[in-house]
Amino acid sequence: MRSKFWVGVALTVAVTATFGTWYTAQASGKQDQAIARQVKRMSLDEKIGQLFISPAPDEQTAIQDEQTYHLGGWVLFASDLTDQTRAQVIAKLKTEQKTSRIPLLIATDQEGGSVSRLSANSKLTGHDYPSPMDLLKQQGVAGLIKNTTQSAKDLKALGINWNFAPVADVTSDPTSFIYDRTLGINAKQTAKVIPKVVKAIQAQGVAATLKHFPGYGAAPDTHTGTGSGSQALATYQQQDFLPFEAGIKAGADSVLVSHITMTAVDSNAPASLSKPVHQLLRRDLHFKGVIITDDLAMDAIKEYAKQTNQNVAVLAVEAGNDMLLTNDYRTDIPAIKQAVANGTISVHQLNQSVTRILRLKAKLGLIK
Repeated sequence: MRSKFWVGVALTVAVTATFGTWYTAQASGKQDQAIARQVKRMSLDEKIGQLFISPAPDEQTAIQDEQTYHLGGWVLFASDLTDQTRAQVIAKLKTEQKTSRIPLLIATDQEGGSVSRLSANSKLTGHDYPSPMDLLKQQGVAGLIKNTTQSAKDLKALGINWNFAPVADVTSDPTSFIYDRTLGINAKQTAKVIPKVVKAIQAQGVAATLKHFPGYGAAPDTHTGTGSGSQALATYQQQDFLPFEAGIKAGADSVLVSHITMTAVDSNAPASLSKPVHQLLRRDLHFKGVIITDDLAMDAIKEYAKQTNQNVAVLAVEAGNDMLLTNDYRTDIPAIKQAVANGTISVHQLNQSVTRILRLKAKLGLIK
């Protein structure tokens, strides 16, 4: 059963929508006050649990773990959507939302093309999802935005409220790992298109995610090993950062940080675990939304964990991530709790992250 707090925040969002921009500042202030009160009331376990978004287990385990660990949400992959009817997917996600005291972020990677979770089951939507590069080449920006809008509508209808897209990486090398998932155009051109994609997704009540900060460029795939971006910081600022900056200015809800090593800023740790890289995102690019890691089960992070013998979830929070994409929440939550107890992670930082997460949930209308 949801507390009165969630109802109060939902009413604040509804009033904002009803009275328009004149009332937005005042309503937003009231919403922030309501969220601040709730953060103050939350237990340490509840706060830490909100940092975690995990690949979804079976329905019974999901319901149990939502209640035990107070998780922030689930990520759906292709395997979660195959061999199910549309009605089954909708019913499952509705059940999980009902049984979670704090509403869940339900995420997936719906980029289009080679990374299109909805394409795993043609029964779900009946729509095709070409790659953004192909759409842009064949139908122009208008065609890309039309397909992006349809994709976001389809996600929303199923109960998925967070899309890990668009890809804001740029590279001119067709042989690079990330190339086929990019728009296939230069940084300045990409920076003109990304804001339109972000707005198309978010107009449907689905959160958009700029990825993979600071930009893969020609770096190799960190799913299968380590990868470095060796260009100078000035090159990042003049090229790779441009689409991210444009997406942030357009109001992107979240940014996903990759596991490449940004040698110009921090040669000792992957970007996802690097405080200097996160400071760039917050201070230089002025991003105020939710920062999430790429999957912490990827090989680049596994190798780093072996080399350093440290808990990567603790390192990820220390670096400045608000949410951690990982399946290891059962062991990572106690590790973070211990880090808070010994002062490695401050309660102030934890509260800031939880506040950002709850603001996103309120914006998406999850709080009812």
